[in-house]
Amino acid sequence: MDTLITHSSILIIAIPLVTAFLIPLVGMTSKKARNALVIVSLAFVAFLVFALAKDIAINGIHIYTLGATSPDLTTPTGFMAPVRIILEVDGMSILMGIIWSIVSLAAAIFSFSHIASETGQNRFYTLLLLMVTGGFGMMFTGDLFNLFVFLEIASISGAALIAFRTKFADTQEGGFKYIVVSAIASLMVLFAIGLLYAQYNSLNIGALAQVIQYTTPDKIALALLLIAFTMKAGMVPLHLWFPDAYSVAPASITGMLVITSHACMYAAFRVCFTLYGGMLGTSVVGWILIIFGLLSMFVGVTMAVFQKDVMRFMSYHAISQLGYMWVGVGVGLAVLGNPALLATYGRDAISGGIFHILNHAMYKPLLFFTGGALFYCTGTRDLTKMGGLAHKMKWTTILYIIGTLSISGIPPLNGFSSKILIYESVYQFHPILTITGIIVSILTLASFTKAFHSAFMGAELPEYKEVKEVPRSMIIAMVILAAGIIFITLFPALIVNWIINPAADALINQGAYINAVTGATP
Repeated sequence: MDTLITHSSILIIAIPLVTAFLIPLVGMTSKKARNALVIVSLAFVAFLVFALAKDIAINGIHIYTLGATSPDLTTPTGFMAPVRIILEVDGMSILMGIIWSIVSLAAAIFSFSHIASETGQNRFYTLLLLMVTGGFGMMFTGDLFNLFVFLEIASISGAALIAFRTKFADTQEGGFKYIVVSAIASLMVLFAIGLLYAQYNSLNIGALAQVIQYTTPDKIALALLLIAFTMKAGMVPLHLWFPDAYSVAPASITGMLVITSHACMYAAFRVCFTLYGGMLGTSVVGWILIIFGLLSMFVGVTMAVFQKDVMRFMSYHAISQLGYMWVGVGVGLAVLGNPALLATYGRDAISGGIFHILNHAMYKPLLFFTGGALFYCTGTRDLTKMGGLAHKMKWTTILYIIGTLSISGIPPLNGFSSKILIYESVYQFHPILTITGIIVSILTLASFTKAFHSAFMGAELPEYKEVKEVPRSMIIAMVILAAGIIFITLFPALIVNWIINPAADALINQGAYINAVTGATP
């Protein structure tokens, strides 16, 4: 078991990668064997993620180096080789890994029935597993160039999955927009990496943080990295592509795309706290995140109110909910240089933003899955053409209600737990932030209530008299996420103390991260 834990981080990335290339071979022989292979591989990866999380809770940051020797502190950068695979997993990155493992497993299960009528399913599951590989790589890597590589893997596979259902014209448009945005973001990341490498001859985040001087090229690199990652995450005003891409993908993939947005947000946090944390004018950058986070909250929810397409409706709400995370972490970043304010409310604001990432990762894919279930049964995404479906789809109705109450922050659901933590902490920074958040939550509840009435309430429509509940695998996938919501709802203090606060501390204590990576003494 100790050996398995030692190599767990690389296995978490390697297993879905190897499985992705086995899928076409296994799929040619048996569909059931292919599906079983997908589930077994993702379930084993989830087991490794939770085992690694336990090890990190006990022993601290996990470092794994592949393709190079151990850190050499006799060199200026502290490393023998500038380019190699080095994985550095701390409290924040393992939280992202836990989220990704749960959602990807649920998405795979949901897909078994959701795309059963589509052609090219071997290709679909190959791309899904490559997307899983890219996501874990982004979350676990400690090297900027490898971050770029894994971002590319996740982006290319994501674009192909968005455009997977070629019989719909809008999927091609959505996939094209996603790959264009991804290409622009990736080029910006690559150029920023080049600027940093040219100056410091290193690509490791911890090593760069030790020597970075915050020169003009460093500032340009920071701007490029932040623009790239916030654009990929869908922050307003760089969000225009977001609903066009997310609304046309298979619902299982849209749920995964939500977590890739989280991964890009995580990368932006790493840049701000870990890479530039010692040199950055955190107040200015924090306010930038706060302002655009507020815009994301307000623009997202107001645009959602007018949507008739259930998946576009969900997509705009995803943008809105991401704003809460930007605001919470932005407040913490703004007071990072003031230990008194950081201790008073800054740490709680960061914890609230991170807690909302976890909660959003449970209820938002669930809501996308319910939207996919509606499309599966009715053949339309138009809410105005639906009605009375609660008579036929009781499980989907119940699960939609759970997701709605959670995203709206209705107590005691998990969405309320993270929002109240954000409200209480950011109020001390500026009351308008809390007021805006409460207004957005009210609008969120109103719009989801309207959508619920359109899709589920009323008399049964004649055209849907033959509609039945979605297949069991789709229900199981939704129940997995609903179970996550209920567990967090029942034990919020446990989650905060054991998972969220260590993740927040991992961002705040960037010096400890750097020392652990380089082997330097404090």
